[in-house]
Amino acid sequence: MEKVKKLDFCRLCKSKNLEKVLDLGKTPPANSFLKKSQLKDKEDFFPLVVNFCTDCGQLQLGHIVNPEILFRHYVWVSSTSSVTVRHFEEYANSVFKKIKLKKGDLVVEPGSNDGVLLKPFKNLGANVLGVDPARNVATRATKGGIPTLPHFFSLKIAKQIAKKYGRAKVITANNCFAHIHDLDEVVNGVKELLDKEGTFVIEAPYNIDFLEKNLFDIVYHEHLSYIAINPLDKFFYSHGMRIFDVVKRDVHGGSVRIFVKFGDAKHHINKSVQEFIDREKKKNLSDVFIYKKFAKKVQKNKLELVKLLKKLKKEKKTIAGYGAPAKSTTLLHYFDIGKDTIDFIVDDSRFKHGLFTPGKHISIVPTEQLYIRKPDYVLILAWNFAESIMKMHKKYKDDGGKFIIPVPVSRII
Repeated sequence: MEKVKKLDFCRLCKSKNLEKVLDLGKTPPANSFLKKSQLKDKEDFFPLVVNFCTDCGQLQLGHIVNPEILFRHYVWVSSTSSVTVRHFEEYANSVFKKIKLKKGDLVVEPGSNDGVLLKPFKNLGANVLGVDPARNVATRATKGGIPTLPHFFSLKIAKQIAKKYGRAKVITANNCFAHIHDLDEVVNGVKELLDKEGTFVIEAPYNIDFLEKNLFDIVYHEHLSYIAINPLDKFFYSHGMRIFDVVKRDVHGGSVRIFVKFGDAKHHINKSVQEFIDREKKKNLSDVFIYKKFAKKVQKNKLELVKLLKKLKKEKKTIAGYGAPAKSTTLLHYFDIGKDTIDFIVDDSRFKHGLFTPGKHISIVPTEQLYIRKPDYVLILAWNFAESIMKMHKKYKDDGGKFIIPVPVSRII
């Protein structure tokens, strides 16, 4: 596959009736952080356009970047965030209880990263297996006690796992399902590997939150689809599967946890499924103009934040960034914020220290630099963790520092 290709059909319903609703220009891959020795190398920039399917309501990127570029070597490691660790502990305990898992049942997770979810499943007594294409992360997870296959999940891999390990009672796809172009292949793999009474669990950011909270910066090349229940329900139905429950979660600015079964499996279809679909209809999620209105809101957010940062720099204020998540690449590029505005970025992940942000080349340093360099303001790029970051660094605020939260509207705290 070439580096990037244009997608001219809906990956759920295969319609070609797509309409462009948001264009964020060209950005580098969100997690393509650079070493100092790479700063003079040519970087790839790819279009970041969001299209809406006027037939089924699917929201998706207009271009697909080769997954080998995006996922074979991955910098984001989930366990470096204490908030993420707690979230996945709740996740495992909740699913274990809800699905009535027993000790020894197999749980498989495509896109398992460093095993942050599989660890609590293992602690509860499940047999666990991760599947993750990032070879560096898969090796680390396996060494840490979570066996992880360094592959992209597919029908072929599913057959190999079923043959060696038996069928899974639970297959989870967390912030992974929306990263995959060929969802038919994924579902065929799930059907091959899943026990006939098993459950496929998806967790992903939710479109209502995306629109209402102005979460435009979760748009980046890894996030190929933006999830709503109505189009997804039709998609699974076409594959002989059914969504039987949907649970709202606060993670990543607002997510949904979706439970899917085989059509004839015993799980009762909870009223939550229809409630979510009804809410989406009430919010006009099937209307293209909702998304065009959203694009105007993003533009307004950009103008306000850039104006604020320019004013502070004119006043000779120093500004640091907090967190270098993937979403920060979208924000920094679309808002055109670079080294002339942000002096440095602190990040809790030691794997990012000494690296530089894609395209903008802002240095990433350990968090203690907040207290050594004492910037006047901290722009929280990892806005979804803003509350815990501000709580964790109350001393910085007590010493006179101020936080800026950029999304959904820029504000100083």
